[in-house]
Amino acid sequence: MNPTKHNTETEDIELDLLLEGIFRLYGFDFRNYARASLRRRIANCMGDEGATSISGLQEKLLHDPDGMERFLLQLSVNVTSMFRDPPFYSTLRSNVVPLLRTYPFIRIWHAGCSTGEEVYSLAILLEEEGLYDKTRIYATDMNEPVLEKAKAGIFPVAKMQEFTTGYLKSGGRGTFSEYYTARYDSAVFRSSLTENVVFAQHNLATEDSFNEFNLILCRNVMIYFNKVLQERVHKLFYESLCKFGVLGLGAKESLKFSPYEERYEALDSQNKLYRKVK
Repeated sequence: MNPTKHNTETEDIELDLLLEGIFRLYGFDFRNYARASLRRRIANCMGDEGATSISGLQEKLLHDPDGMERFLLQLSVNVTSMFRDPPFYSTLRSNVVPLLRTYPFIRIWHAGCSTGEEVYSLAILLEEEGLYDKTRIYATDMNEPVLEKAKAGIFPVAKMQEFTTGYLKSGGRGTFSEYYTARYDSAVFRSSLTENVVFAQHNLATEDSFNEFNLILCRNVMIYFNKVLQERVHKLFYESLCKFGVLGLGAKESLKFSPYEERYEALDSQNKLYRKVK
């Protein structure tokens, strides 16, 4: 028997058992996440938890809820920034805001919102466009600890120069520093920016739609899913959008080759903004 092949097959079995155990015990479904990325994060978690094998990690996670919470943080990709990809926000202002103005009330779902930087970016944009008061933003993530950070609205003051640059490049119409108060090494954002935001736990892999939306943003989340899970999420978003609602994806994501490609028109294919037309 080839030892390398045997070890690979053993790891595959261990990984399947780990993901099945997590799903059955905790309800988090990682079985259709892209395996290459998943393996890297599990290897990091094994190091953090002092496990020498995936089976050893499984024993720890199934018997230690705190370890499971640490594992969730490891698997969550919390790379985000305010006004990330400024051309996206610029296009949102020019191509999507005029459509949103036509609604008496606006519902937006920001799926996979992470620690909230992009939620605050959206709230600032809507306030500057005079739409915030008639908007409800549902900001969801599967990870409760990152949602708590998002609710707090406190970010490192060292990031403010980077965030200000993104704000200006995206077409910001005011002074970015007006939106936060600097306190020592932290920047505390105005509480008014979350008055119309509902932060809630939601798992795209297992949970269904909970409302009808005029705009759904899910950026740089589906790149970590395999094709089966991507199609599930595309179906979820399609069914959650109202007729002529808009879907915004990440720079490396696309509707191409999805079952719903023909049901949208591109408002801006380069910046991944699509309008539901069928």
